[in-house]
Amino acid sequence: MNRLKEKYVKEVVPSLKEKHNYETVMEIPKLEKIVINMGVGDATLNSKLLDAAVKDLTQISGQKPVITKAKKSIAGFKVREGQPIGCKVTLRGDKMYNFMDKLISIALPRVRDFRGISQRAFDGRGNYTLGIKEQLIFSEIDYDNVAKVRGMDIVFVTTAKTNEEAYDLLSELGMPFRK
Repeated sequence: MNRLKEKYVKEVVPSLKEKHNYETVMEIPKLEKIVINMGVGDATLNSKLLDAAVKDLTQISGQKPVITKAKKSIAGFKVREGQPIGCKVTLRGDKMYNFMDKLISIALPRVRDFRGISQRAFDGRGNYTLGIKEQLIFSEIDYDNVAKVRGMDIVFVTTAKTNEEAYDLLSELGMPFRK
């Protein structure tokens, strides 16, 4: 069993049940999935950049990403409908917990001048979005083989109904929120 999943079952569930006075175990919020999205705006000019982003995301997540395509044509950005403009991967189960554990304990502490992550990035429905400026903070990425430094969005989707419940869940799991 994964270290973070074990922590959720043994420590987080009883703590949240006591704090929010839940009646059943099914009411307790849990992490449903983690979606990692990498936008590659330059893919309109050079398709090799998209391949590099897919390779990086595969190394980071341990799962093959899906290529996302433009929904609308936008002349100002030189984007046509159906054109590949990024990639994303959805992690669930053990892979999700492994990734979150790796993110909290290894990747985030490698960020320069790291003081914690913002508490304001909740969406009102109990989901949290974290933006990362460069993929180099992950130890799987080899600095010499990086075509272009690129950021990504990591969305933590929970079953929590409010931002407070989601904040309690994520901070109990070890997310380093700014005080």
